[in-house]
Amino acid sequence: MDEQQEHGPAGPLAGFTVGVTAARRADELIALLRRRGAAVVHGPALRIVPLADDTELLAATKELIAHAPDVVVATTAIGFRGWVEAAEGWGYGEDLLAVLRDVELLARGPKVKGAVRAAGLTESWSPGSESMAEVLDRLLAEGVDGRRIALQLHGEPLPGFVEALTAGGAEVVGVPVYRWMPPEDTGPLDRLLDAILSGGLDAVTFTSAPAAASLFARAAEKGVRDRLVAALRHDVLSVCVGPVTALPLQAEGIDTRAPERFRLGPLVQLLCTELPARSRVLPVAGHRVEVRGHAVLVDGVLRPVPPAGMALLGLLARRPGWVVSRADLLRALPGAGRDEHAVETAMARLRSALGTPKLIQTVVKRGYRLSLDATPRHGSRRGPCAPRT
Repeated sequence: MDEQQEHGPAGPLAGFTVGVTAARRADELIALLRRRGAAVVHGPALRIVPLADDTELLAATKELIAHAPDVVVATTAIGFRGWVEAAEGWGYGEDLLAVLRDVELLARGPKVKGAVRAAGLTESWSPGSESMAEVLDRLLAEGVDGRRIALQLHGEPLPGFVEALTAGGAEVVGVPVYRWMPPEDTGPLDRLLDAILSGGLDAVTFTSAPAAASLFARAAEKGVRDRLVAALRHDVLSVCVGPVTALPLQAEGIDTRAPERFRLGPLVQLLCTELPARSRVLPVAGHRVEVRGHAVLVDGVLRPVPPAGMALLGLLARRPGWVVSRADLLRALPGAGRDEHAVETAMARLRSALGTPKLIQTVVKRGYRLSLDATPRHGSRRGPCAPRT
């Protein structure tokens, strides 16, 4: 897990911990998150079989060269580039390009279009929405009966796509440009899973549907699948790069968030909005206190807090201004046992970490409370920050 910079100006994700399940482009996503202040736990849920080693792709390439299709659907830029490069490595590069020049070549989105043109080809059409549903609608409107359609697979499910083409009379040839497989080393994925279950993450990101499926599969192997689903339903925000990626999560009744543009940058920007909106912000002793996942912002300055202190502060913040007994605080401490002196020790460290001791008031013989600022009363209504003592 990353170390947060202490007592510095806070980025939009400072104080939050985000899980990353990606294998491909993970470094790029992690850099974007860290740049905005997040701590990151990386547990690759998948590995990608190298294209040149994939005998299934070689077989599909030979078949398409021998029996050219009517239509080729290119779905990802990395997959299309890799397909052409792998064919070149096998000595079939020119033959494949010759076939692709003479077919209707559909490119799903601008990145794929760029890869097509970099190969010296020109796409026949590309949807403005980057949606495979729009590609399907176009094909069905053209009529697919008797047509041979090669579909570049990209490891994620395409619900109903192949079935709809087949039902329309098409012959569909899958081109498996890369295959997802479980990671060889499950240690990082297990640490990510443990962080989700222990409340150590505020959000987890998914950039492919197979990564989500792999996480569930690993949780099932460890006997904690139900706990994982519960944590993602109630405690940890699930953010997906797009709606297809979200399907395995939504099938488990897990709410997900996705950016309007299916890119890593917008995904991170979505986190920058969603996570701070979930944090608790309170006016305490003349200061603005924002309680985040593993740190606190006091007047916009990041204050890292030990886990025991965060447990105490979280309970105090859930009962703002009200006195919380030492017994209740003791129960909130992880592994504290029965000695209430553990509360006093953790509270002293919490006050030190916050840098402003007067934020938390000791109520003699009763417990502790946040020194919540009074709010104006409207009519006869009692303001929420005016607690009984």
